[in-house]
Amino acid sequence: MVGKPVVAVTPADVFGFITAQRTGTGSLPVAGVVPVRDEPAGVSLRTVHRRLSTISGLYGYLVARGDVAANPVPKGLPTRRERNRPRQGVPLVRAPRTLPRILTPAEVDALTAALRTHRDRAMVAAMVLGGLRRCEVLGLRIGDLQVAQRRVFVANGKGGHQRLIPIAARFFTQVAAYLEQERPADADSDVLFVVLKRPRRGRPLPRMAWMRSSTGPGCGPGWRTRPATSCVTRA
Repeated sequence: MVGKPVVAVTPADVFGFITAQRTGTGSLPVAGVVPVRDEPAGVSLRTVHRRLSTISGLYGYLVARGDVAANPVPKGLPTRRERNRPRQGVPLVRAPRTLPRILTPAEVDALTAALRTHRDRAMVAAMVLGGLRRCEVLGLRIGDLQVAQRRVFVANGKGGHQRLIPIAARFFTQVAAYLEQERPADADSDVLFVVLKRPRRGRPLPRMAWMRSSTGPGCGPGWRTRPATSCVTRA
């Protein structure tokens, strides 16, 4: 932490913050920026980048209010080419770009088998087999299903774009079982996936209901998954 008022923070303090985060020290280094070992004891570059973005956003707001004169978080390190190509400097923190970690087919089958409702199995199938995002799955309406063509219409995807997504029959099988056995007959919403339990029974499934740990009551016993994999809801 920087023991200064918000208005007194300088770019040097920001560089010291980066070093403290990467080295795992509890305070800023006295001598400024120091070399970081190959295997730092602190947080990852992604975490540093995210925290710097938060700090920069705060100071951007303070600059707009007129509370501070400038944002102390540098946009990047200048280079010789910056004279001819503005804003083309070296990033302040270069986070590695790695491929996402995904479940194997066996893990997908285990996850699907551990889910206790056809609704949750259909939601997982939409993401696994169709590549739909969480918000896109929760936004599906009954009229968006094109069963004969084995396609799903995404009315409001990322960036407001519409898409037609082909999905395997496994998804429609789970949807059919959900509609016949689980979806409340008195639901007055055309949203496909709704709450199954009272007091919100029949209402559209809220986004936060999906953010449950996979070790919760929505999955069967014995299932464990990676921290970044959320799969269930008890709504």
